[in-house]
Amino acid sequence: MAFTMGFNFLLLLAMAATNLLSLYHLSSTCQSPKPSPPVPIHIPQHLLRHLNDIRATINHLTASTSDSKRTSPVPHDLILHSQVAPIASSCHHHPYLLRRYMNYTPFSTCPYDLDLQETLILNGCHPLPRRRCFSKTPPKPTSSLPLNPFPTALPDSSVIWTKYSCKSFACLLQNNPIDFDLNARRSSLLKYASELDLPVNRFMQLAKSANSVIRLGIDIGGGTGTFAALMKIFYNVTMLTTTLNVNAPYSEAVAARGLVPLHVPLQQRLPVFDGTMDLVRCGRAVNRWIPLPVMEFMFYDVDRVLRGGGYLWLDRFFSKAMDLEEVYEPMIGKLGYKKVKWVVANKTDPSGLKNGDVYLTAVLQKPVSR
Repeated sequence: MAFTMGFNFLLLLAMAATNLLSLYHLSSTCQSPKPSPPVPIHIPQHLLRHLNDIRATINHLTASTSDSKRTSPVPHDLILHSQVAPIASSCHHHPYLLRRYMNYTPFSTCPYDLDLQETLILNGCHPLPRRRCFSKTPPKPTSSLPLNPFPTALPDSSVIWTKYSCKSFACLLQNNPIDFDLNARRSSLLKYASELDLPVNRFMQLAKSANSVIRLGIDIGGGTGTFAALMKIFYNVTMLTTTLNVNAPYSEAVAARGLVPLHVPLQQRLPVFDGTMDLVRCGRAVNRWIPLPVMEFMFYDVDRVLRGGGYLWLDRFFSKAMDLEEVYEPMIGKLGYKKVKWVVANKTDPSGLKNGDVYLTAVLQKPVSR
């Protein structure tokens, strides 16, 4: 009996002690609250990811090859391409221009800054960042656009002329007839005056004789889109035209003809999927003024988009005769394409005679399989 009472007394003391300890802990917590953590500065997650991408790319490209943490060397082509086109972050070399481009009022009308856009793009800043604003439209848009890609005149009302010295297509016709005289440009693509010429119908005959179907293509540096227009009306071929608005509204001219302009520079990847094009034509914009690394990457990007059996057409590519033989012909030869046509002739205008330039017109066929 005495043992039972003593045991119960010990249990009662243990319970009381436990409750006292709990009360002490609770009271000390209430009297001394933990200091609230500092309010963090809010940085949007997408901005953090973008900054981390930029930092990682720059560090990876510029870090010393002796870095002990590196598991493999930086591929040479990654370093080379980073020098001719943006990787991960476009525009980091032009922060002042980028700030000007992105300095706008969201949800209002975008600044009309085409000259700034072209400057950024030509300096390798492409694609440009998206903006949350409304693009300007011409003040008096036309109620009807021409269905014929060779209209008697392009509609002036389809262009905002503020940034251009000419204020109409008639003015451009007088000052830049090579690009804006649509009928003269059409005739030059259909005539045969020398071995350098390859009329459109002759090219289609070459393709047909090889049992090649031409349905889709890209015209690199296609100006106002005359080649694409001819392929559309005569052969129902869909051609995309890459062009930039350098001192004139080339993109608007292409679109006014019912054709598709691609606003991309030469140093950027063609925005189409691998192995989908039947033809890539390089016009006057592709010549010896393009830096060699840019041109070489461009040729291999052309190879990427061409299907097996597709054609690369170089139309009057010009360079110094020695450079063609020692530089460009070996560069093109690395593609392993079949030479369907390869004609070289002297460039006989004053500039060509002074510099010893030659023209090359070539049609090259990609192997059907590799």
